[in-house]
Amino acid sequence: MAEPSRGDQVTNQVPVLAGYDAFAADPVLPGIVSAFGADWARGRLHEAGRAVGSARVQELASLANRYSPELRAFDRFGNRIDEIAFHPAWHELIGLAIGQETHALAWNRPEPGAQVARAALQYLWYGAESGICCPISMTYAAVPVLKQDAALWEQWGALVTSSRYDPRQGPAQLKTGATVGTAMTETQGGSDLRQTQTVAEDNRDGTWSLQGRKWFFSVPHSDLFLTLARTGEDISCFAVPGWLPSGERNGVAIQRLKDKVGNRSNASSEVEFRGAIGHLVGEPGRGIRTGLSMNHNSRLDIAAASSGLMRMAVSLAAHHARHRRAFQKALIDQPIMQNVLADLAIEAEAAAWLAFRLFAALDRQAASASERLLARVGAPIAKYWITRRAPAVVTEALECHGGNGFIEEHPIARLFREAPLNAIWEGSGNVICLDVLRSLAREEGVVDVLRAELMAAAGADRRYDAALRRLEGALPDLTRNEGQARRLTEQLALALQGSLLLRFAPPAVADAFIATRLGDGWAGQFGDLPPGVDAAALARRAVPSVPGSPPRGVPE
Repeated sequence: MAEPSRGDQVTNQVPVLAGYDAFAADPVLPGIVSAFGADWARGRLHEAGRAVGSARVQELASLANRYSPELRAFDRFGNRIDEIAFHPAWHELIGLAIGQETHALAWNRPEPGAQVARAALQYLWYGAESGICCPISMTYAAVPVLKQDAALWEQWGALVTSSRYDPRQGPAQLKTGATVGTAMTETQGGSDLRQTQTVAEDNRDGTWSLQGRKWFFSVPHSDLFLTLARTGEDISCFAVPGWLPSGERNGVAIQRLKDKVGNRSNASSEVEFRGAIGHLVGEPGRGIRTGLSMNHNSRLDIAAASSGLMRMAVSLAAHHARHRRAFQKALIDQPIMQNVLADLAIEAEAAAWLAFRLFAALDRQAASASERLLARVGAPIAKYWITRRAPAVVTEALECHGGNGFIEEHPIARLFREAPLNAIWEGSGNVICLDVLRSLAREEGVVDVLRAELMAAAGADRRYDAALRRLEGALPDLTRNEGQARRLTEQLALALQGSLLLRFAPPAVADAFIATRLGDGWAGQFGDLPPGVDAAALARRAVPSVPGSPPRGVPE
């Protein structure tokens, strides 16, 4: 007689995706690292991959998001201190990532492929816990700005490139490492930085005193931050320490922390400058240009980060489909699920190749004017398109889990809340697309550089060649019509992705991408691959390899 079933028995649930090397298990990133000359960093990337894939880091990420940072404006005696209290998990996570030089590898190892290697670290960590990556990315992007001033770099260079994270909030001269934040936007201006109302008064001793209010102050516990303020009629850029050498807060009064949809482990705030002491960076009155030079690197970083977010979402979905059964077989053996997973994997792969091709251009820009121009125009193209596709990928990957994906205990719920942010951060979609339009119109040689990059794959696929001809014909009208800036940016992004996949990706991936994204009638939805695509093989390729699992792409 069969034993009666018990209500507390659990069957057909999926094992946690943990205890694996996220770098080794990625079907795309190792090939990108090799293609763009960063193989020397494989040891570091495997180290990061094992951390990201560990149960420990997953638990830390969960804790850091459940117990979000709190503002401690005053001490128990009523003295204003403006400190941020984090759960210890947040400090442990950022300490791990900074210890691997996720913020500074490109500056500490100035050799071929260094930008690609550092971006690969950011890509991996963003899939694990994006909240720590905001201060890491800003610290990375601030280095070229700080180097513009010899005195500032002498004071801060070793600290902001240090791999020794120091969680203490206090004078930088007492610390082993420092992070950098930004404070650009104000209530009345948003992305229009020309509306900056904060004012700076010259103290006549090499310093300035800042008065004003910032609506989004990223990472208010940073040791140093870059901000904008008016010096007369013009806007200048300033570096402002978070604390004075005496140990006091440097005239920065935190009004509140933002209660955000996602990115909850990271602190974002509104502040008032009350005589904050700052140091002028760059030319007086050229502050927006100085600040945008930092934005260029951070926009590229956002593209790589969103690619990492997409990869983690696809890995979780493919892992779930491999283990979950429905209608008498595993989900990954269901043809319709194979089509969805394969399509998601193609999107994530195309995003990664585009982002890292542009980091390779950063590596080469000092020796090549064409690579510098490609990085310049490519950063907003990649930032716009990849951050646009990330929420769609994460939403579809979450749906692959059914209701299991829509609970906060599952890591994909955190990815779901995070995915929309990067489309806003460092310039929302309209601002970014107008930047593409401006670059094409004003920077000599940009159109020729884009054409050369696209023509590198000419002749490899007739459908790709036809798409290039259509783009070439439409380009004059698109570049003259501001209302078509999004359409222009999307078409450039898809063409660049097609070129890269034809040159570097497996033929099956390039074929499926071109048949959909560059063909006729693409609806932009997932699971729409045509019958000639081997969706089963592409879906199994997306399953992350974990200890004890069958080799990737081999049916069980």
